[in-house]
Amino acid sequence: MRIGFLFNHDQVHQVAHALPIALAMRHLSPSVQVVIATTNPALTAEVFRLGGPDASGLEVIELSLRRTSTRLLSCALEWALPVRKIGMYRDNLELFRSLDALVVTEKTSLILKTRYGLNLPVIHTRHGAGDRAIGFNKASAGFDHVLVSGPKIRRRLTEEAGVSPDRISMVGYAKFDLIKDRRPRLPMQDDDKPTVLYNPHPSPHLSSWYRHGRAVLEHFLHDDRFNLIFAPHVMLFHRPFVVTIDKLRIDRPGLIEQRFYDAPNIHIDLGSSASTDMSYTLGADIYLGDVSSQIYEFLYRSRPCVFLNSHGVAWRDDPNYAHWAAGPVIADPADLGSALEWATIAHSRYATIQQRLFADSVDLTGEPSAIRAARAVLGRLGAPMRTCEAELPIAV
Repeated sequence: MRIGFLFNHDQVHQVAHALPIALAMRHLSPSVQVVIATTNPALTAEVFRLGGPDASGLEVIELSLRRTSTRLLSCALEWALPVRKIGMYRDNLELFRSLDALVVTEKTSLILKTRYGLNLPVIHTRHGAGDRAIGFNKASAGFDHVLVSGPKIRRRLTEEAGVSPDRISMVGYAKFDLIKDRRPRLPMQDDDKPTVLYNPHPSPHLSSWYRHGRAVLEHFLHDDRFNLIFAPHVMLFHRPFVVTIDKLRIDRPGLIEQRFYDAPNIHIDLGSSASTDMSYTLGADIYLGDVSSQIYEFLYRSRPCVFLNSHGVAWRDDPNYAHWAAGPVIADPADLGSALEWATIAHSRYATIQQRLFADSVDLTGEPSAIRAARAVLGRLGAPMRTCEAELPIAV
């Protein structure tokens, strides 16, 4: 049996959600041929960085655009649209046809079934435990099987996306298998001031960045009681324009003035590996954001949170904003100082809510999540497995 894991994105943030499952699968079923397909050198490098010594025996194939027409279209439109990402499917159909199953982190891969007619089992790992509506749209019902992190995801997929319960396996959060005892620290944190992580989403109709982001940076430029890590979603500054398709919107993130880079209490990271491997969600003391699913990675350990409602959303009782119950919600960065103080003072009250939200979103057991996920996939495909009680063999 030949099972592929596809990483097809401009950035590397999805690798950590599925690579541990591939490594666990090889451990559970040595007779299965595990193939890792990447679509650019950065993704390939991230596979080997996260996998460490355990990645050395993987079959890693770096795909490319094979047709001249696709390459020309990518050169013309890539500044705004993911032409390369979509073109990878058509240009590499031969590889996908050689597989017995394909494991993916995102929904674009369904094009293999809907447009190119491949009779290929496609299994969705998802890549986060967030609340946004797009995570529970009808496209999820197109997968042969879906791996979910917790009861909330299973419930919403069943109720909102129409996914049959027998095509869902609850497996925890494989990315958490990478944590171990990590507590990353930046040099600026040696001053022992509380460190705030500002983590805005890229979508123009949801993000706090376009309306309020610079005011947030300005606040911390003058309020040096705190350190600030500005680490937005890696796609926010990836292109000159951000285009979203769930609600058609286009906006430009713009530039960040040098004075913010020069501030000794502000660390700006627009897309390094630390933005995607939980270095900041593990190392910060307070979370400031809007709708990013990284809130649930931050809540792995309960800490104060503040949320920016930059679009005047009536968020209470809206499941797409369930995580906003984890801390105070403000509509104006002018209220940041008082909100940060209140989030800290009242944290014992919010901590109970955070723990409930986390448990509903992420089901963790004594068994590594990647082992649970690999077993679910192999069982679904009828592949042979050996009993495994050992920890997941992955180094970071």
